[in-house]
Order: sequence, then structure tokens, then C-alpha cells
Amino acid sequence: MARLQLEDLKNYTKEQVPGAVDLLKEYLRLPTISAKKKAIPETVAFVVNMIQDAGGEAQVLDDLGGNPVVYAFFPAGEGGDPEKTLLFYNHYDVQPPEPLEEWHSEPFNPVIVDGILYARGVADNKGDLVARLAAINVLQKAEGGLPCNIKFLIEGEEEIGSPNLAPYLEKYKDLFAADACIWEFGGKDGEERINMVAGIKGMAYLELSCIGADIDMHSSVGAYVDNAAWRLVQALATMRNEWNEILVEGFYDGIIPPTEEELEAVRALPFDEEATATLYGLKRPLITAAKGEDPREAMVFHPTMTICGLESGYTGEGSKTVLPKSAKAKVDCRLVPGQDPDHILHCVEKHLEKHGFHDVKVTSLNGQKAYRSNYNHPFIQHVIATANDVYEAGSVIAPNSAGTGPMYIFGEMLQLPIVSTGVGWVKSKAHAPNESIRLADFEQGIVHMAHMLAGFPEAIKLAAETIEA
Repeated sequence: MARLQLEDLKNYTKEQVPGAVDLLKEYLRLPTISAKKKAIPETVAFVVNMIQDAGGEAQVLDDLGGNPVVYAFFPAGEGGDPEKTLLFYNHYDVQPPEPLEEWHSEPFNPVIVDGILYARGVADNKGDLVARLAAINVLQKAEGGLPCNIKFLIEGEEEIGSPNLAPYLEKYKDLFAADACIWEFGGKDGEERINMVAGIKGMAYLELSCIGADIDMHSSVGAYVDNAAWRLVQALATMRNEWNEILVEGFYDGIIPPTEEELEAVRALPFDEEATATLYGLKRPLITAAKGEDPREAMVFHPTMTICGLESGYTGEGSKTVLPKSAKAKVDCRLVPGQDPDHILHCVEKHLEKHGFHDVKVTSLNGQKAYRSNYNHPFIQHVIATANDVYEAGSVIAPNSAGTGPMYIFGEMLQLPIVSTGVGWVKSKAHAPNESIRLADFEQGIVHMAHMLAGFPEAIKLAAETIEA
């Protein structure tokens, strides 16, 4: 199959963008909140229709519990290579839109302002799915067919930790078998470089709870009654010190140290401390400063323990003198390769028992292992090279993201290299109010996927030759 020049792909993409934007806006109107079990059947039907309208085959897998998984297949064209297959991973569920009062527009009524499309889920992850389907349309029209087979796995529980995905992958791993995978997310940084990752951190998401009484009490009894809120705060304080070091024995067990190549890649990543502080409105110095650590290395290679939320007693307007009957904390631990979320749970339980907090209960809400692809795989180099062709400011790629997703089970069960890239930008605000993408980035993302796919068979052929050698 003769490959079109990049400029031709850009021209064909321009023709596709208006229709793709209209389709995306329709998709965004569905309030597909997995945490609230909202609009799941409607969204599955919409996704199936999008696939079929793009010329693909769709199959809904719903026999193993949880929200359905959608499988899609697009065959290679007459001049393509049917022996080579690329898998796209996406999800159709989105985060809840709260707090609603901070949105400038209705979260599920997409609006375009100055070339920016605002809606819940537009960056995470509905925009990327539509962009990838648009890239398929571009190749079908521009090149008369696809250069390889293309598959999709589109799930509906990513935003709640993909609790039911592993059984589907295990049962249907032959259906999803591929040579490589493009993951769900990515976007441009403040310097307009496309940021990509070849792996992802894991997670142990825990809930710590303490119950001290059957009812809330008048705060005057605090002279002789223990306080569940203080009890929980004191328990939490034993787990991390003033230098932000995690003190739970066994927490760091099994960590696989980064290679020299991975360290060099991370040290080459751009990082603007001042811009970061401005972006988030930070009020305190970075916690890496006190120990002289590189924030980039910490972001990629260091595990974390974060208190995500605290709940106890009265937090409404004005005062209420109450001694709370109970207290609860949500704690997420981001993990690096080699750490096991079940082991983290047991370590935290043992730590609390050892320090006298036997009454603080620990429950695991989500556990996922970390994953890193082989940084030298030709597919990864191909994605980088094609990104540099398309994006004027170039690209940067990290060995793994600071965030979490179910990448480990893909890597282990399907045995393939994975790169994550997408159509977001530095102000996309995924999971936050006023989530957005820029239409110009959406268009470039389509071009990149089409350009990457056009050369994909050659990259996989090179990978096979490298393994044989």
C-alpha cells in the first residue's frame, strides 16, 4: 500500500473534523457516570453505532459482570497487512461533574468558546475515542483502506478502577490479541509539546475508618470521651513524617529500580516549577524541595501516599459543638513497578496494629499494579517519530505516567508494548470543572493517529526482525 504524504493526510483530516466534532458533541451529551450507574445502556448503544457507522464490526461483551465491554474490529484494506494488528484502549464512562457551581456551562451540554470545547468527559476520554475513529475514516478515504487490522477495547468502568475488566481480558484475550496498543490519554504541556507515556503507575486505594460511639455527642464530653476524629488523625500521622516519607514498614518492598535509560529519559523531561505553581495556585513549596529531589523523578519513579478526603462530625456553615461518633479517610497510594496493592493493604493493617490503632479499620477500594513497556521497542520509537512529524513543538515521552489505569493486565495478558497519547492540553482539567480540549489539538490528534497507523506494519515488522536477531 502506497503511503500518502503527511500534508495529504492533513488535508483529508480537515474535511473530517466538522463531522467528527458534531459526533463528539452528541456523545458528550450522554451523562455516562459509572460511579452513579448513569446512562450506561444508552452510551453502549451509541458507541456501537459509532463503530458501525465508521465501517467496523462491534460486539458487546456483558457476560462477566459490571458495565459492558465493547469490542470493535476494522479489517486491513486490500493493500494493507492483515497479519499486523493495533489495539486501541478507551473507556466510555466519565467522572461525576461536581462541584456543579464551578462550571461555566452545563457539564453535559457541550459548548465551544474561542476554539475550546467544554464538557465533562471531552478530554477523559470521549474526545480520544472519536479522534481515533476519525483517523480510521481518514485512512479509508485517503488511502482506500486501512494499513493493518485495528481493534478497540472500550470499557465502562475505568473511572471506578476497572474492577471487572480483568475477567473479560482473560476470557477474551484471543479476541483482543494485537501487536501493540495505543492507550487512552495524553495531551500537550505548557510548551505545546505532546506528552506521552509508555507505562502507568499502580494504585492501592484505601478507606480508613474509626468508630468511637453509636451517636454524636456534645463536645463537652471530650473531657473524658475519646474522639474518633482525633483518633483517625493520629493514626494517619504515624504513616508519613514531616519530610513526606512513608513510614509503613514493607511499603517499599519489591520496587524495581529504574534503568539508566529510564532515568535519563525522565531527567530530559521538561518541568517548569513556576508554571506548575501558577497552574494549580500552589500556596506552599514543592515537597521535593526540602530533600533536594528532582520533581520529575519523584513523579515517575516514587510511590506516594495521599489523603484524598476526610469526613467526620459537622462541617456545615457556622458552628456546632459536637464530638463525632466516627471518622473516615480516603487514602490513595500510587505504586511503581514491583509493588503489589494487596501487600500494601496488609502492610497498612500491620502498621496500625503495631502502633496501637487496632480499632482503625482498613478497606481496599481499588487495587492495580504498575506497568512499564520496553522503552526500546520499535513501536514506541515509531509513535515518537510520527508525533515529532505532526506536532511542531515535538514530543516528550516518560517511562510511565504519574496516574493509574488498568494497563498492567493488558501488558501481562496480551504481552504487547503500550504507548498513551491523546488530544488533551495543559488546561484540559480532566476530573475537574470546565474540562476541555482545543479543536486544533483534536485535529492534530487525528492526523497523528492516521500518520502513525500508516507506518505501523513496518514498525512491527522491524520489531520482529529485532527479536529474531
